[in-house]
Amino acid sequence: MTDLEYAADVTGEEFAERWADWHRDHEARRADGHGFLAVTDLHWLSGEPQRFAGIPGAWSTGERGIAVVLDPGEELTLDGVPLSGEHVIGVIPERGGVNATFGDTVLEIARRGGSDILRPRHPDNPLRLRYSGTPAFAPDPRWVTTGRYVPFSGPRPTTVGAAVEGLEHVYDAPGKVEFELLGEPLSLTVFDGATPGSLFALFTDATSGVSTYAANRSLQIEAPDADGAVVLDFNRATNLPCAYTDLATCPLPPAENRLPVAVEAGEKTPVERQEAAAGV
Repeated sequence: MTDLEYAADVTGEEFAERWADWHRDHEARRADGHGFLAVTDLHWLSGEPQRFAGIPGAWSTGERGIAVVLDPGEELTLDGVPLSGEHVIGVIPERGGVNATFGDTVLEIARRGGSDILRPRHPDNPLRLRYSGTPAFAPDPRWVTTGRYVPFSGPRPTTVGAAVEGLEHVYDAPGKVEFELLGEPLSLTVFDGATPGSLFALFTDATSGVSTYAANRSLQIEAPDADGAVVLDFNRATNLPCAYTDLATCPLPPAENRLPVAVEAGEKTPVERQEAAAGV
């Protein structure tokens, strides 16, 4: 069933069941043993070789890209191949990354906001172990609306802030989605999604900082149909990793994606962030 058919035909109990299945799957991915809740640190690489506590090797970045020098007895595996001595991993594209492993740890080697980083992920990270789920608004079909995708004349470079102070991200926005919600005409600048033709939007609204995470939420949108029609299901608005941990470099929404209405749908502020704000 396409999103358009889903929006038109699914209501009531079946709608709630479908949402519950989706949310359960989303939570399972979030709580994976090497998912983002398992991140234990965030290290920024420079041209000077550096060692980081608990991570094998001396790491640096430069014209050749990221490189690591391993001492005898240090173990690190990349793409199933054990590394030794000096190894040049190479240039990582923006928002790209590779994973290496040592012991029970997955080491994310990535580039974010023009800088190369290391993020170790360990299943025993306390944040992951104590995670008990993300609160969310009850699913309601009234937060499903159809809209129209309006492509720009060409991809529009869009600079947005980041959860890390001083960092910026640049995305090519292919267009915007125009829609109506709570009787108001609205629009969202959108970026390319993970699958061909799909889109996603970063946004805030009048609930941000009240019942939902202040910095951002994300909404996935399936590919428009031949006429440009899309479905926006705000019941499936999700938190980004920065809602849970300060070790994330998540992008912030473009200024025009600050919706003036209260979107009381989707995921709420995580318990972990509420506790941190309260000093618990």
